[in-house]
Amino acid sequence: MDRNELSKGLAVITGASTGIGYELAKCAAREGYDLIIAADETRIQQAAASLKEFGTSVQAIETDLSTEDGVDRLMEAIEASGRSVDLLMANAGRGLGKGFLDQDFGEARKVVDTNIVGTIYLIQQIGNLMRSRGEGRILLTGSIAGFMPGSYQAVYNGTKAFINSFSFALREELKDTGVTVSCLMPGATDTEFFRRADLLDTSVGQAKKDDPAEVAQIGFDAMMDGEGDVVSGWKNRLQAAVANMTPASILAHQHAKMAEPGSGNK
Repeated sequence: MDRNELSKGLAVITGASTGIGYELAKCAAREGYDLIIAADETRIQQAAASLKEFGTSVQAIETDLSTEDGVDRLMEAIEASGRSVDLLMANAGRGLGKGFLDQDFGEARKVVDTNIVGTIYLIQQIGNLMRSRGEGRILLTGSIAGFMPGSYQAVYNGTKAFINSFSFALREELKDTGVTVSCLMPGATDTEFFRRADLLDTSVGQAKKDDPAEVAQIGFDAMMDGEGDVVSGWKNRLQAAVANMTPASILAHQHAKMAEPGSGNK
């Protein structure tokens, strides 16, 4: 599908209350798409109010996307709209710092359920509708974190490794259906992620980060152009390339230096 051949329609964006998800919603609104945006916090309503400035329809759904019931609630809103989903940007994600054995297991499970279970459940629902129609675009937010063992972020990095891999597999499965699958793999980005994941005292938490608006635009353009994957920023592309040639034990040690609690104060 050529970028200009896809008529403006409905875009669904998860994790759209702040950060990359909110910026992805802005990209779609600027292009004339109506929006259904979702997140598990009340700030999604504020995001919707701001996005209406672009002149398109915006519906906000506050729901827990780590659960099947929460995803079902989003699907009910989509079905109630009576419209087909043209763009799905599965961006909802959650991080968690500190050593795995020191983490609350409920919080660690929430990372897995949000980043993996809820994401693939939503994609299966909407992906089937797109395939039956023979048209649609899907963008998953992966991460360069998926290229390396994440010491002190072990669960998070593991979930992003899954998403990176899953996106390529799904893209291959859908290659002749008219549905494209793209994966945005950002590096550290200036969002709420590090505060929410309790990583502010780490080296990576205190380092300079990428602009979420720029990251989102790169991902949106890749999706619209039908690209399979995109790593945002030349430093991140270099880091990803190096990670592919470096033994996992060394990567795990290097990641520990960035993400170990208190490393930002050393």
